[in-house]
Amino acid sequence: MRLALALCLAASPALAEGERAGDFDYYVMSLSWSPTWCALEGDARGDDQCDARHDYTFTLHGLWPQYEAGWPSYCRTAEREATRAETAAMADIMGSAGLAWYEWKKHGRCSGLSASQYFEVSREAYESITVPKVFGGLDRDVKLPARVVEEAFLEANPGLAPNMITITCKEGMIQEARICLTRDLEPRPCGIDVARDCRMPDALMPAVR
Repeated sequence: MRLALALCLAASPALAEGERAGDFDYYVMSLSWSPTWCALEGDARGDDQCDARHDYTFTLHGLWPQYEAGWPSYCRTAEREATRAETAAMADIMGSAGLAWYEWKKHGRCSGLSASQYFEVSREAYESITVPKVFGGLDRDVKLPARVVEEAFLEANPGLAPNMITITCKEGMIQEARICLTRDLEPRPCGIDVARDCRMPDALMPAVR
């Protein structure tokens, strides 16, 4: 019975779109390995994020309100929409204003915060986690077990435990580090539908541009 329940929860999708803003249990902060995103999507778009002048490593993909099982999206909110100035101000940690706008629209509205508050909290969450220095000096493509990336984050952030972070892969590459945080931005265990560690023993981690 427990196994069946676990499998159901692990496969649970987002709930119906348009939930009530502010109704959620915790946050998932998603940190994207920028070189992977560029290799899979950004280069084909000619995205500025992928220009070598930036030297991006782990950028903020988003701060996602989460239920213990499932997550809300495109919530109804009385807050005004994010402005161009607000989204542009997030490009230094998110890579682009376009991503900031999309994240506000899909996830930020669900926080129950105003756009300015949501981006402020997103930045605070991003700055609360130390990206391991070793990744900043990654000047060549490497293949490594995904667990090595997780272990580096755990070593750099003593407040994290293995059940609070998950590393994802996409098309054989290290994709994201997802870290679970309370509504007060303290590390906490992830729900079963978030804990989907990549088990690849030889995942590709493309070099920093």
